[in-house]
Amino acid sequence: MANLSRNLVFGSFGVAGFVAILALLDIILGTPFGHYIVMDVLFILSAGIVGYLGWDAFKHLN
Repeated sequence: MANLSRNLVFGSFGVAGFVAILALLDIILGTPFGHYIVMDVLFILSAGIVGYLGWDAFKHLN
């Protein structure tokens, strides 16, 4: 059961990182989402929140 929980936490890290990278690419290049800066900042903020929650959950797994 702990292995499944660990995989879910690492999956949330991966998804949060992927969203943050896409939002940064959109800020720099304007490619994936159409260069909406407000939405990009919100995507980065929410990716940070998901990353923090994943880190907090990972600390409790050990």
